[in-house]
Amino acid sequence: MADEVAQLKQTVEALQKQVTKLDDQEQIRKLQYTYGYYLDKCLYKEVADLFAEDKDTYVQFLGGRYRNKEGVKRLYVQRFGGFFVGGRNGPVHGFLLDHPQMQGIVDVDYSTADGQPRASARFRSLMQAGVHISQADRHPRGFTQWFEGGIYENEYIKENGVWKILHLRYFPFWHGDVEHGWGYKVSGFVPFPTKSFPEDPMGPDEIVAADQRMLWPDCRVVPFHYNHPITGNAVDQVDMQAPLYGGDAKEALPALKMEG
Repeated sequence: MADEVAQLKQTVEALQKQVTKLDDQEQIRKLQYTYGYYLDKCLYKEVADLFAEDKDTYVQFLGGRYRNKEGVKRLYVQRFGGFFVGGRNGPVHGFLLDHPQMQGIVDVDYSTADGQPRASARFRSLMQAGVHISQADRHPRGFTQWFEGGIYENEYIKENGVWKILHLRYFPFWHGDVEHGWGYKVSGFVPFPTKSFPEDPMGPDEIVAADQRMLWPDCRVVPFHYNHPITGNAVDQVDMQAPLYGGDAKEALPALKMEG
């Protein structure tokens, strides 16, 4: 009888751990989906409030890193909010900016040195955006309509029992307007930052190394936070590169790195 009770306790403990893990994974997916819905409607203050208070918090976007909550607010509230919606918090008539969050793969780590649970996740976004013709004279972008595809490789931390975004790394993989698609776009279609904050009041705190910035037609692989689920192996670095068709990887840009 004692052995059966001990076995039952072990089973209950294992199930509790599994339920906790599944719940944490779902909470992180919900957090990322919430981010996408707020971003859709230019609710930038709400977006910024999804990020951790941790001193290591940052957003990596278009070759720049915006550090801690002040950097996060500079990117979303000041830069995006100032340009896309004229400084308000919320949408403006005739401006579309949908950011669906898809294909989420979430992994939770309970064995951190400081005891705070952390997680990593990979998501995909397929964005539709534009300014309606009726608003072309009012909006600084003028009449425009475009598509964008991107990959997120993010990290999350549980602060005071609540999951928050710690590192958001968004790689907008490709852009294309409606008229010509994505085949005509070049790497400079969306320029990378050249100046950091405070020289650029809206700029990042740190500019990422040139060979670690990627935008179509650069097709390097955004590194995976996870290994292959069957073999347990990481993808070879040379396979993460994108040489010219028929070319040698030695002549191509180095593989992208996912640094802290």
